[in-house]
Amino acid sequence: MTNLLEQGAAWLDQQRSRHLTRTVTYLRTGDSVDLPATIGQTTFEQADEYGVLHRTESRDYLITAADLVLAGKQDLPRAGDRIRETDGDQIFLYEVMAPGGEPPWRYSDAYRRSLRIHTKFIGMERGT
Repeated sequence: MTNLLEQGAAWLDQQRSRHLTRTVTYLRTGDSVDLPATIGQTTFEQADEYGVLHRTESRDYLITAADLVLAGKQDLPRAGDRIRETDGDQIFLYEVMAPGGEPPWRYSDAYRRSLRIHTKFIGMERGT
């Protein structure tokens, strides 16, 4: 039986998915799935060998973990996967990655219902 906080987290994830998303396509070598994603960002800070602090910003996609189904099974993001986002007649392509040895994704809630996937813009695709 779930507790009240877990029920609340599930409700919030449902509301986010219903009202704060756009459809994106998650791609992995021959497999793809269209899923609702909330757009976000994360700023990473990393010092180089000279002590200079470098900031890198990733475009993040928050998704419901159960929606990431590839090759017929629920899966987790992997570095190198791609996300295709269409905005009007433009198609943007992002690669799942994070700088400086950081993991390319993390759970976004205590109950592992939603994922925050870190990406980097890698190019545009032609529309059909």
